[in-house]
Amino acid sequence: MYLVKIYVTYKQSILDPKGEAIHDALHRLGYTNVADVELGKYFEVKLEADEWPIEAEVDEMCDRLLANVNMETYRYEITEMEAL
Repeated sequence: MYLVKIYVTYKQSILDPKGEAIHDALHRLGYTNVADVELGKYFEVKLEADEWPIEAEVDEMCDRLLANVNMETYRYEITEMEAL
C-alpha cells in the first residue's frame, strides 16, 4: 500500500485573493517579513497498488478531479506504507 500526499496550488499567473488577504492580515499583525502566501489544497490518498510505478495513476487522478489544470498546478510525494 502507498500513501500519496498531493499538494495543489494556483499557477504563478493566477491571482490568489485569499492568499493575498492572509498576507495582508499577517502584515497588519506585525509579521512584516512575510513575503508571500499561497493558499492551496492538500490530499492524502492511500492506494492499494501492486505495481510500481504508480505515478501515471496519480497524475490521472489529479488531472481529472483533484486539480483544475487550467488554473492550478500540483505536486505529490509517494511513500510505501508498512503492512498491518
